[in-house]
Amino acid sequence: WRGREGAPYGTLVPSDEVTINYRHGLPVITLMLPTRSERCQFTVKPVVTTVGAFLQDVQREDKGIERAEVFATDGSKISDATLMEILLMNDFKLVINNTAYSVSPPLKEKLSSEHATEMEDIKSLVHRLFVALHLEDHQIRKERELLQKLDHLKEELLPLEQMKARIVKSADAKTSRLLWVGLALMSTQGGALAWLTWWVYSWDIMEPVTYFITYGSAMAFYAYFVLTKQDYIYPHAKDRQFLHYFYRKSKKQHFNVERYNKLKDDLAEAEESLRRLRQPLHLRLPIQEISDKD
Repeated sequence: WRGREGAPYGTLVPSDEVTINYRHGLPVITLMLPTRSERCQFTVKPVVTTVGAFLQDVQREDKGIERAEVFATDGSKISDATLMEILLMNDFKLVINNTAYSVSPPLKEKLSSEHATEMEDIKSLVHRLFVALHLEDHQIRKERELLQKLDHLKEELLPLEQMKARIVKSADAKTSRLLWVGLALMSTQGGALAWLTWWVYSWDIMEPVTYFITYGSAMAFYAYFVLTKQDYIYPHAKDRQFLHYFYRKSKKQHFNVERYNKLKDDLAEAEESLRRLRQPLHLRLPIQEISDKD
């Protein structure tokens, strides 16, 4: 048998010299070490072990091995970066020093049907062990990161909160003054109409005046609806006027409303993440400790 560029590789040894059996769902490769003259078993993890790592294990086991390579049945060399899972799908040649071993792996279909349940149990066990060993450290590290993020957000929000409080106080005062001015104007209008009705003119003359004043007010309310797409409800109108004063004052004092809202959203999200992380079910506290905390 010849390898790359037709170079001979000595004797081609039958396939029974290198055998592959599956034990607990993992392939076990058994081969004869040339200098030690003894059979040795190598258990590989097909999903993570590469051909190069397997050959290094073989050379590490027998220091007399100067050359270890893997070739396909057509003579092309298998890359060291190839996963063992891919290699074990087809027959291949294992070359150790000047000896080539013909290897025929078991069929993957039979392996899957026989060991699927066992492999799933092993994967589930490994996952549970990983969670048990690393979850607590991950929670502590994540909690520390969230606390640092909360401190940073609160430091950024503190001057914005102080500026917002001043702007809110100013806008609220202006809105209140506007409401009192509206009440004063309505009172003045009512007093003027009463004076004109009983002391200057008669009701027959003032009735059309009051009608057009009422109709003009209805037109003003309708115009408010056309412009704002909202009914003229006093609490809503007050809030709208408050926001008008608030944004105008914010622009004058260079208060970034979008930046403030973004920081508030990030703060709420971080607090919610910290609350969920500290839930008793996530911390796996005993029932007694949960009762004591409540």
